[in-house]
Amino acid sequence: MPRAAPQKAQKTSARKSKAAPQPLKAEQSALWERMYQHILLLRILDEKMLGLQRQGRIGFFGTVTGEEAAVIGSAAALEPTDWVFPALRQGGVLLWRGAPIDLLIAQCVGNSADLVKGRQMPSHASDRRWNVVSWSSCIGNQLPQAVGAAYAARLQRDKTAVLAYLGDGASSSADFHAAMNMAGVWKVPVVFFCQNNQWAISVPRAMQTASSSIAVKAKAYGFEGVQVDGNDAVAVHAATRSALEKARAGGGPTLVEAVTYRLGGHSSSDDPTKYRDAAEVEAAKKREPVARMKALLSEKAGWTEARDAQLREELKNDIDKAVQRVERAGPLDPGTLFDDVYAEASAALREQRETLEEEIARRRGAGAADGAFPL
Repeated sequence: MPRAAPQKAQKTSARKSKAAPQPLKAEQSALWERMYQHILLLRILDEKMLGLQRQGRIGFFGTVTGEEAAVIGSAAALEPTDWVFPALRQGGVLLWRGAPIDLLIAQCVGNSADLVKGRQMPSHASDRRWNVVSWSSCIGNQLPQAVGAAYAARLQRDKTAVLAYLGDGASSSADFHAAMNMAGVWKVPVVFFCQNNQWAISVPRAMQTASSSIAVKAKAYGFEGVQVDGNDAVAVHAATRSALEKARAGGGPTLVEAVTYRLGGHSSSDDPTKYRDAAEVEAAKKREPVARMKALLSEKAGWTEARDAQLREELKNDIDKAVQRVERAGPLDPGTLFDDVYAEASAALREQRETLEEEIARRRGAGAADGAFPL
């Protein structure tokens, strides 16, 4: 079976970022604890959602197990006014910014509790209240969109930065190269954040790019590439914060490569045992971010096993209650199919809505309907 190529920081074409050791202050301790809470939340949420998918209660889920530090470390570097263009595994950014757990769960269930009315694939949560744009699932096409948003911010002299996520596989897409080129030429305030988990579904990094790293690709487009340990939430936070601050100050774009590892499948539809050696996964587990962040807190902030056990129980209860709330919500009204198409519905849409309502009423009257969408 093919193995993912080992990653090494670039000495000449991309610098490696390290969080400088500093005395632990109360503010820093609080930040680390909050980061750990969210990292652990994502791990427990993954377990719950994958279980729901296996039970047939949702149709699909993309886990972030093993990559939580990259998501939360980068999210913690954002300012509230910054915009986010996510990929598959960045639902945790919404949670970090204040969105309720229900939002992510409902988006996967797709019932009346779903903010986007069941119109997106599961694991595609978004919300304008937290400046998180919807992902379309076409690999890499959020990147030119992110550059466009950053260009608009520059034209308006807005101190907003844009954080655009991608996986290592997306760095081989045409949209990645178009976005990088435009960002470099226009010097827009965008940070490309590559969550390099070593596998583009079943293709290892070494088989989809010959570059020595993802970070080094920034050099061809005239801006800086930074490679960081993606399992170290503190280092990810420092690297992303520096890049975002530079972007807001007019310093242009940065490509941050967070080297991590996808411990599970690409999604709930994937069986990684078909293409990946078990020994490789076991080796990666020794570097996984949950245990790593917990150990850091234990050493630097007096985190205890008792507090950890209590936190895990609280998070599990919060998730279970959120699932119950979402599943109690009623099904979507079929009429929502016609909502949000135009500011004012056209005559054709009004006619179609009336036809649908008449057909639903007819079938219900005939006793043919026993569900939310009796067609």
